[in-house]
Amino acid sequence: MSQPQPLVYITGASSGIGQALALHYYRAGWRLALVARRTAELQTWAREQGLAPERFAIYGADVRDIAEITAAGRSCVLTQGLPDVVIANAGISIGMDTAEFEDLEVMRALYETNNLGLAASFQPFVAAMNARGSGRLVGIASVAGIRGLPGHAGYCSSKAAVISYCESLRGECRPHGVQVVTILPGYIDTPLTRKNRYSMPFLMQPQDFASKAYSAIAAGSSYSVIPWQMGVVAKLMRMLPNWLYDKVLAGRPRKRRQGE
Repeated sequence: MSQPQPLVYITGASSGIGQALALHYYRAGWRLALVARRTAELQTWAREQGLAPERFAIYGADVRDIAEITAAGRSCVLTQGLPDVVIANAGISIGMDTAEFEDLEVMRALYETNNLGLAASFQPFVAAMNARGSGRLVGIASVAGIRGLPGHAGYCSSKAAVISYCESLRGECRPHGVQVVTILPGYIDTPLTRKNRYSMPFLMQPQDFASKAYSAIAAGSSYSVIPWQMGVVAKLMRMLPNWLYDKVLAGRPRKRRQGE
């Protein structure tokens, strides 16, 4: 009796990195469980790509809504089975200025989406994967989580939290045979990055990122920076003393705030 095709569950699947990962996994023979707020757009995209209806399902949920996103995970298990890979990809990137009162709400949105939303995306699957003794939980962090960038306090700190959270979860799941993979994208050409007003070295196309991420996830890499050149930059950034790091960033344009 043939084994069923493996299943990958991806949040934030309606655009950018999530969409590129979905298409790469599909072409590699996987079944897809796709989560997004904009389900109509996702349906249109799936139809345009010619995805076979029996190989994918779409779940509507906002990761900031704990009830919605955990319900989507439970529905996936009931409808398609327990995934082999869960990719918590949904995230937002907005600049903020702590001097501006309204930007505290921006920070709340960043944390609710990038951190609480990530944990809630994993929650329906952790116990079942541990009981099964296999599976991969993938957190999409960012190179921006390694050191703080001016005007980017909310995003950088949220992605630093993703890195630490996934490291903690990795230690919890390892005894059960479940792997936790942290992916740190550099600059990827997506709607999130096209609004940036500063240089983006080693800018990568989403499909190229998806190919590299697929390999890292398949290998069970605990921590992977993509592209590799940004990994080198990240190591150098970590090594710089504060006075030199501050000097390097002096005059760097700030991340655009909401509405700019």
